[in-house]
Amino acid sequence: MLTLDTLKTNQSVTIKALTQNGLTSKLMDMGMYPGKSVQIVFRAPFGGPIAVDLDGYTLSLRIDEASLVEVE
Repeated sequence: MLTLDTLKTNQSVTIKALTQNGLTSKLMDMGMYPGKSVQIVFRAPFGGPIAVDLDGYTLSLRIDEASLVEVE
């Protein structure tokens, strides 16, 4: 299973699914839905947050949040 936290900068992918837990609704509130395209814009060093482009705006996600987003 490929997840958002494992990608490199500038990789573009499509969201396949969101792992169900307490953060799922937060991710959906931010516009993350299956079928949406995202691109990794920036990865902070030492396991810090990542920035993704989603529908023309930039979101910052913690690594644990990004690990809930299954992509293809």
